[in-house]
Amino acid sequence: MTRSLQHPRTSRLPADAGSWLLPVARASIARHLGAPVAPPAAPRWAMAEGACFVTLRVRDNDSLRGCIGSLRAWRPLADDVTANAVAAATRDPRFDAVTRPELDRLNVEVSVLSSPDPLAFDDQADLRRRLRPGVDGLILTWHGHRGTFLPQVWEELPDPARFLDQLKRKAGLPSDWWADDAVLERYTVTAWKEP
Repeated sequence: MTRSLQHPRTSRLPADAGSWLLPVARASIARHLGAPVAPPAAPRWAMAEGACFVTLRVRDNDSLRGCIGSLRAWRPLADDVTANAVAAATRDPRFDAVTRPELDRLNVEVSVLSSPDPLAFDDQADLRRRLRPGVDGLILTWHGHRGTFLPQVWEELPDPARFLDQLKRKAGLPSDWWADDAVLERYTVTAWKEP
């Protein structure tokens, strides 16, 4: 298990949080798929409210296989990671549900989010300048459209203009769209992934 993208805003988590988060995410999926496995008992820190995303990737080629999460804390982190792990495996609309034999060929990543903060900017060019590649997760909201990219997406889209254009598309908007009343929020994550 390796830890990456540790950020002070989510540092309320113990340094070894991944040693519980990753096994509980995997065990929750396996149990949902019918394996006779019980997730490990939740430590005290996991009973505090927390928001996370669970990402599944194919080991052979590192391709995405599912990603679901919560943008805001509203339930215990233990419940959030359990529910989002099962949802990433079974309810990501981009993919068919994960099968029990397939689970052994997937890597699990858990990203715990900080609270989102509104991002002030003058215009789209100013917004691009204010983005912190590799650090910021971004939420775009506008008139019923919403999309988010975790900070890990910067690895694939390192250019702020391209990052923002692809986020617009994810939110169901054209990449050349812009409106002055768009709401942008940023957050950071502490993430752990299986080797």
